[in-house]
Amino acid sequence: MHVFLQIVLLIVGFAMLVKGADWFVEGASEAASKLGIPQLVIGLTIVAMGTSAPEAAISISAAVKHSADIAVGNVVGSNILNILLILGITAVITPLAVKHSTVKYEIPFVIAISILLPIIGLFDGSVGRIDGIILWACFILYMIYLLKMAKAEPEAVREKKEMETELPRARFSNLKIVVLIAIGLVLIILGSNFTVDAATELARIMGVNERIIGLTIVAFGTSLPELVTCIVAGLKKKADIAIGNIVGSNIFNILFVLGTSALITNIPYQRGFLVDSIVAVASALLLWVLVLKKGVLGRIGGVIMLIGYAAFFVYLVMS
Repeated sequence: MHVFLQIVLLIVGFAMLVKGADWFVEGASEAASKLGIPQLVIGLTIVAMGTSAPEAAISISAAVKHSADIAVGNVVGSNILNILLILGITAVITPLAVKHSTVKYEIPFVIAISILLPIIGLFDGSVGRIDGIILWACFILYMIYLLKMAKAEPEAVREKKEMETELPRARFSNLKIVVLIAIGLVLIILGSNFTVDAATELARIMGVNERIIGLTIVAFGTSLPELVTCIVAGLKKKADIAIGNIVGSNIFNILFVLGTSALITNIPYQRGFLVDSIVAVASALLLWVLVLKKGVLGRIGGVIMLIGYAAFFVYLVMS
């Protein structure tokens, strides 16, 4: 009965996270649209941060509750799942065109910070406050880059974006935008508490390592917003948002989520995460290689990614 209750709480937590992220993204995206921010930048920032809000809430909450394995496992697991499973599924459904700037700058940046994480983690066996400052410094540099990219957007691209609006969309009032963002954040925070507590308790009951729980169940649950966003964006032929969402989410997960968690409390980094971090780096490298020549993530690439995730999942089960 106790196990059933924890499963129910886990599901409720995930539902609150997904709905909260949905409302947060809707409100934030509308606010960004009113300010005339480019679609790619919206994907790399507002949508990416909104869909990563569950990861942020979960990892920060887990760090505060001294469940470090869930805090790190959730971020690393989500980053692997975002690329291999979510982009894999989306690419199989519909090929995704990738912007030149994403191939040239953003994906290599994901690879670089994915390598940085295990280096700082293994240096002294933890991700501490100094590491948190380093991650936050990188995050600020990333935001400066995005602001420059937004200002440098060619006028022709802006005009094209304006012409792409198929149907007149009812604008939200400023009050509705604020309400959506506020309620979304409240649901995300409450949902994260339910999820961390239930996942930790289930791990204790079943004798499963918290690292595995963080890398699989929690990572999948917190990545549901990315999955829905990518598939919808792909089907609507808005590849900028689909790719930008994943790339931006992975950057946000490492730099902001773990950076903030490390500033709050010292997070132990166990050696078991080295293999997981290597897989995260390999996943980003695979994405880069697949889109480097043609700038398109096609169905074959999607299948390769799904096979890669299946192999990683089998490794987790067998380990």
